Amino acid sequence: MSAPEVPRRPRDGSRSTRAIRLRPRATLAVLLATSIGLAAFAWPLFVDPGLASANLRDAPLLFTLLLPLVLMVVLSEIADGGIDAKAVAMLGVLTAVGAALRPLGTGVAGFEPVFFLLVLAGRVHGAGFGFVLGATTLFASALTTGGVGPWLPFQMLGAAWVGAGAGLLPPLRGRAELAMLAVYSLLAGLFYGLMLNLSFWPFALPETTAISFVPGDPVGDNLRRFVAFTLATSMGFDVPRALVTAGLVLLTGRPLLRALRRAARKAAFDAPVVFADDVGSSDDEPRAPSGR
Repeated sequence: MSAPEVPRRPRDGSRSTRAIRLRPRATLAVLLATSIGLAAFAWPLFVDPGLASANLRDAPLLFTLLLPLVLMVVLSEIADGGIDAKAVAMLGVLTAVGAALRPLGTGVAGFEPVFFLLVLAGRVHGAGFGFVLGATTLFASALTTGGVGPWLPFQMLGAAWVGAGAGLLPPLRGRAELAMLAVYSLLAGLFYGLMLNLSFWPFALPETTAISFVPGDPVGDNLRRFVAFTLATSMGFDVPRALVTAGLVLLTGRPLLRALRRAARKAAFDAPVVFADDVGSSDDEPRAPSGR
């Protein structure tokens, strides 16, 4: 019989808190999903005017079907050898917490407390974990609140970017880290709102208004209209979301970062699995009579 699997700590005594390792294929899948996602958000700005006019209503349905498939491919690629049972358990717990947090805000005045969790978890567990957590949290919260619709894939991808970006920030500690995460939270909250606006703005208004998308106009002109549309319609949600996220990071960041890192070290995500030699084989062999 062989001994059980024995996790070993690295020689320097440290343990990585990265719950998911982004292997080359998984990294390529994330980059591909990001490229397709950007195309899904911003395609009307760059296509031929005639094509944009003809497909302005059909294309959102196409991307609504395409994005979930892309996300499924990315998640399966990340999980294929890059995530173990301990990381799955951590992902399940944080997804459940995030899904429970999101309905507390209900989106009123931009109060959405779920994003600070994505930032802190992505910071501790890495970009791969942050990407997956953002997507699964928005999906789980949509299932629990009845928020499933054509907007959900865009929300999932936007939240995935927020979580992944936190995992790519420079390695700082202490007050500098909290300040960096607060600034990132401000920018991420605004970025999420801008991207969600961009996903429906070309189809939301008739072309007769001063803030409408106009197929075939120069990109700069349409972007100016988009900024005006955002200022007129959603800044009352985007700015509070950014401020709430940054405030929660400053308020809870230090204890939560400590708790997440302690849990990750105990889980030892990076500990290799070692199969020990048959140390007890000699005890299993028949022994000669002792003569007594």
